Amino acid sequence: MQPSATRFLPIVTVPLLAGFVLLDASSVTAAETPRKPNVVFLLADNLGYGDLGFLGSKVHRTPRIDRMAARGMTLRHFYSASGVCTPSRAALMTGCYPQRVGLANPRPDGLVLRPASPNGLHPDEVTIAEVLKKAGYATACIGKWHLGDQKPFLPTRQGFDRYFGIPYSEDMVQDKAKGWPPLPLMEHERVIEAPADRATLTQRYTRRALRFIEKNRDRPFFLYLPHAVPGSVRVPFASKAFRGKSANGPYGDSVEELDWSTGAVLDTLRRLKLEKKTLVVFTSDNGTPRRRKGGGSNAPLGGSGYTTAEGGMRVPCVVCWPGQVPAGTTCDELTTMMDWLPTLAALAGEKLPRDRTIDGRDIRPLLASSQGFPKSLGTGARTPHKAFYYYQQDQLQAVRSGRWKLYLSVKAPFRRMDAFTKARIGGLFDVQADPGEQRNLAAKHPEIVARLAKHADAARRELGDLNRAGTGQRPAGRVEKPVPARKTTTTGGTQ
Repeated sequence: MQPSATRFLPIVTVPLLAGFVLLDASSVTAAETPRKPNVVFLLADNLGYGDLGFLGSKVHRTPRIDRMAARGMTLRHFYSASGVCTPSRAALMTGCYPQRVGLANPRPDGLVLRPASPNGLHPDEVTIAEVLKKAGYATACIGKWHLGDQKPFLPTRQGFDRYFGIPYSEDMVQDKAKGWPPLPLMEHERVIEAPADRATLTQRYTRRALRFIEKNRDRPFFLYLPHAVPGSVRVPFASKAFRGKSANGPYGDSVEELDWSTGAVLDTLRRLKLEKKTLVVFTSDNGTPRRRKGGGSNAPLGGSGYTTAEGGMRVPCVVCWPGQVPAGTTCDELTTMMDWLPTLAALAGEKLPRDRTIDGRDIRPLLASSQGFPKSLGTGARTPHKAFYYYQQDQLQAVRSGRWKLYLSVKAPFRRMDAFTKARIGGLFDVQADPGEQRNLAAKHPEIVARLAKHADAARRELGDLNRAGTGQRPAGRVEKPVPARKTTTTGGTQ
């Protein structure tokens, strides 16, 4: 491994007001200390904002996720930190922009990590799993990892007690010219099946998830369930029970099986009387990309996955916790994938590391009430983010503050800008009133353009930009001689 000699900046924290409904464990006496909440984090792959029934889909039946939304809160301005999967998952695990942790543009990989890459999430980074494990949680990652397939980067080395899944995207199948092995299905650090049967992954992931919940019903647990669907292939996979059943072809089949899986998890929590003890989050790693035939929808957002358009980085997010998160509510404040690490750490009564910058913020005030803080506190909960930055790899392409989004006046070379995003260079959009990004208001609001441009300058100094290093960046993990993950007949593991 490379040494982790890195310049760390002090952590920025958000103060909480006394009397807030979701209390730190440290704020009550030992006799009153409640059980720390279980956490179930359900992550879809490339699911669009408009792919769920309660968000407007007419071609996908998603009654279980719709019911979850009715019983919880929908975060309507929730952002991934990237339009593609490796960086967005790095942001979730670390609470940091992927540019900060070296996984926005890891060479020689490019957009995302490839099989047998020398790169991965640095072992020195602190993950959600490590924070919760320290707090006494049982931890499991069941599904697509995509933060490095070499041993030092696997989930079992990043705070997870158990791992079962594929280490990268389901479209990264055997390619002898590239040195890619058959797609591996892994148990902990050992390949148990190659190639993995992609059609049965959702079913098998779900069974493993239910088994983990059952086994750990009497202690706090963190279940991270990152699905492989709808996924990156042009014709998504689904099991025989769901194949050909939707009104939207294979893509719809995979979405409806994803809904079934979510329902199975929620039903198990209810049967075990864990429903009121468990915070459940359902979201997607990024928006759905355009496909030639069939596929998903980011409506009413503009643009597609893999870009910095709203449709690329604003994703569906539902939070359910009966008795804590009010039912049938929505939140229109800006929230991000990075916010879950500090939020879950606070709920578990754990402090964040103080030797580094964490970009995410504690969003418990937003989750406590759709109306903000209780009236007795005399104020409303607002987004803790002064600005949010839309990066494509190592290029800063846009910035949002409040309701305003400014596409920066970037010049070629462009990092994966499609026709939609190129047409908006230099444009200012009110993404609350105009989520489709159709009305450029830059000429009417030059003062807002100038204010957002200053935010962009701050991001460039801290997180870098194309051909410019930032002062707050940390390295990705790296091994010198990566080895493809292959099935073996020995007990020597995957390498």
